[in-house]
Amino acid sequence: MPEKNIKIPAHGSNVDRADIPAEWKWRVQDIYADEAQWQQACADFKAKLPQLTALQGTLTNAQALYNALKLQDELAQTLDKIYAYARLQQDADNTDQHLQALSGEAEGLAASFSSANSFIEPEMLALGVQKVQQMLDSEPLLAEYKFYIANLMRLAQHVLSADKEALFAQSRLATGSAANSFRALVSADMQFPPITDGAGKPAVVSEGNYMLNMSSNDRQLRKNSFQCLMGTYHKFRNTLATTLTGSARTAFFYASVHNYKDTLESALAEDNIPSSLYDGLIATVHDNLAPLHEYIQLKKDVLGYDELHPYDLYVPLSSAADSFSCTFPEACAKVEAALAPLGEDYVATLHTGLNSGWIDAYENKGKRSGAYSWGVYGVHPFVLLNYQQRYSSVSTIAHEMGHALHSYYSSHNQTYVNSEYTIFCAEVASTTNENLLLEYTLKHATDEQKIYLLNQYLEAVRTTVYRQVQFAEFEKFIHSEITAGRSLQAEKLEAYWLDSNRRYYGPALTVDKELASEWSRIPHFYTPFYVYKYATGYSAATAFASAILSGQPGAVAKYLGFLKAGGSDYSLNLLKTAGVDLNTPQPVTITLQKFASKLQELKALIGK
Repeated sequence: MPEKNIKIPAHGSNVDRADIPAEWKWRVQDIYADEAQWQQACADFKAKLPQLTALQGTLTNAQALYNALKLQDELAQTLDKIYAYARLQQDADNTDQHLQALSGEAEGLAASFSSANSFIEPEMLALGVQKVQQMLDSEPLLAEYKFYIANLMRLAQHVLSADKEALFAQSRLATGSAANSFRALVSADMQFPPITDGAGKPAVVSEGNYMLNMSSNDRQLRKNSFQCLMGTYHKFRNTLATTLTGSARTAFFYASVHNYKDTLESALAEDNIPSSLYDGLIATVHDNLAPLHEYIQLKKDVLGYDELHPYDLYVPLSSAADSFSCTFPEACAKVEAALAPLGEDYVATLHTGLNSGWIDAYENKGKRSGAYSWGVYGVHPFVLLNYQQRYSSVSTIAHEMGHALHSYYSSHNQTYVNSEYTIFCAEVASTTNENLLLEYTLKHATDEQKIYLLNQYLEAVRTTVYRQVQFAEFEKFIHSEITAGRSLQAEKLEAYWLDSNRRYYGPALTVDKELASEWSRIPHFYTPFYVYKYATGYSAATAFASAILSGQPGAVAKYLGFLKAGGSDYSLNLLKTAGVDLNTPQPVTITLQKFASKLQELKALIGK
């Protein structure tokens, strides 16, 4: 990170990548010094692939198994670097045809690797659990693969013969047509009619700008956008009910043939999550709906509306957003200060990341939108940003550096095979950082700024915990219908959705009939039982942050231990060891109690 007195460069969608100074870009040369070195790595990778394929049919003893797994890891690490070097550069400038070609070449190598190592797991499973356990006992070198092998064998009863698995793999291209039809309809064929704003001027509605319209102070624009978008989806409700039916039936088919009782059990099996956790999450949220109802009533009162409608939910209660404006170096300094409770080592590593070419800070022509962190084992993480001078961008720095340091600590404390943390755990570190930043910023904020920050926090919990659990409950309903042999009729889905919104948001919200179509626009429903992870991740992060800030003995050490553990055990075990037991209601309860507490702080500031 450059010193504060260095001039902030011109940036934006009209600025060429070449015009952004190097000090504001990530250093992909930390992966490979130049493209010639990258090409040599590609050539070496291709040359080694036959060594792996030559091991097919030989995994009959412990030494042979170790050799295959070790070579697989070596090739995978190289492939990770090859792919990252190409793709990071493409994401930074999608206008560069040469970089697109490099990414294409890397994708080709990935496909070759997938084919070359496809024999390893089927051969291990064919040996049987007892034989593989004997190999683990007889060969100490296999110790680093103990969890990987145990996890694979745990799922053995759900893996079919190699020829059947190959057939099902080929069938997915055909059975994925329902989800593809949904995406094609809503992304390409669905047209939203023009609308007007509160001044009668023409305005546009699309999935891309819908949320921007929903947060506008122009209530007529919000209402028109809501009615236009929901009304358009309503016209396609029967088609969309059919695509959702097809997707859910496909998921149930694959679950059934792999010996799962239903789609929920199948979806949770990958992370070894019990169904009781899913059910408990919904039950805990049901027990804590009163604070959400109170928050919706507060919104209605502050906005001064006789009726609060769904198109009013995203309106901010404060206009203090611009008061948090700061340069990127100033934002990084704030993040460092906010994360000080995590200890000197964490902050020192964070400082290194902010100053040593991990980050690509500013928008340029052709750069991918949004933000992400990309860990490269044996190098360091890379963080893509599109920084703007507002609080949400400061929070994004904290969020993405949470991911980055999770990857950093994991890769420095685990072997390659145990370094990759699960999606279930992925948002914990990032959201812990967000919580710590919020509390730090609140301590240094004016009353008007506090209103803004508290509103932002309450919205985060509303949309990440309450709303995602509402989605999770809807998923349980639709998949239970499929398991029972029924199809999904639009009218029944609409009735369920309206009732769900009345239950979650309470009497202060006027549930307009147009809201009945909202279920049909949620793409996550085509990836069964995924959204609950947002709520569990957020709850775990809140529990960690609360323990750390309250000075709970050993909280920091346990949390850092969680980061260092990577993917060396099941997600629930790693979290429990660190002090967060998601098999109990406690982490979710802590989160919703914090929601209730922050709501009272907001009411006191507003005078309600």
